[in-house]
Amino acid sequence: MRRLAITKTPKCYVGGAFIRSESNRTYEIMDNHGEFFGNIPLCTRKDVRNAVEAAAKAGPGWAQRSGYNRGQILYRMAEMLEARSEELAVSHFPTNAAGKNQAAAEVSAAIDRIVYYAGWTDKYESLLGSVNPVAAPYFNFSVTESMGIVAVAAPDDSPLLALVSMILPVITSGNAVVALASETQPYPAILLGEILATSDLPGGIINLLTGKKQDILPTFATHEHIRGISAVATLEERIALQTGAADSVKRTKFIPAESPCDWLSVEAQGLYHIRDFVELKTTWHPVG
Repeated sequence: MRRLAITKTPKCYVGGAFIRSESNRTYEIMDNHGEFFGNIPLCTRKDVRNAVEAAAKAGPGWAQRSGYNRGQILYRMAEMLEARSEELAVSHFPTNAAGKNQAAAEVSAAIDRIVYYAGWTDKYESLLGSVNPVAAPYFNFSVTESMGIVAVAAPDDSPLLALVSMILPVITSGNAVVALASETQPYPAILLGEILATSDLPGGIINLLTGKKQDILPTFATHEHIRGISAVATLEERIALQTGAADSVKRTKFIPAESPCDWLSVEAQGLYHIRDFVELKTTWHPVG
């Protein structure tokens, strides 16, 4: 008797656990042959609230870790992606040789990007912080602190590399993330969640949701415990996010969907991407 393959049930990754949508709604995705592959959870604002709660519990402990320890954990994450790199490339469902090459290149770049930010975890402070000259008998220091919870909305193109590139600079400095994966190509994010579960990253630091932007972005904008938003968005979405974010004075960073980013380029990584989601605290200390 021929064995029947076990059909996979894709789930989101929230608080270190795999969840279905609170509403139990799903939408279908197809494989590279145009055949049904799986039902992806269609998350709601309740799922966003649950993810924020998980991030709020895990975030303080992550922020208190040393930069060196966060770097070790990110490097371990890169190791786990490396071990499943071929599967991650296939998860893009490439339909031809060029698509396969592009997917493999993006997975390799995603792994390299994790290693890149792992190297920054114990170095960004010395470059973003400063000792400020003042005309008074005081020392004046500016030091960085994490902001808290940051919402990330990834684009449909480069579904893994873009998502990783937007998450990494946020968590490098000790923030926690609630991320919305690509709507049309969510499966790489599903696999990323499975990989995170077997890495040393504490549950709740990266929370991955799937679904439609129109359902999730309004809650990103108005949720008072979300302190920042990083999103690839259309003009209409940017206006809506800025309007909603104004009440709680969120920091926002947008990449216009009309002019897509080259996620493989060196401009897609760097120290100033980390600076976008840290706060500078100034301390005065008397001399002597």
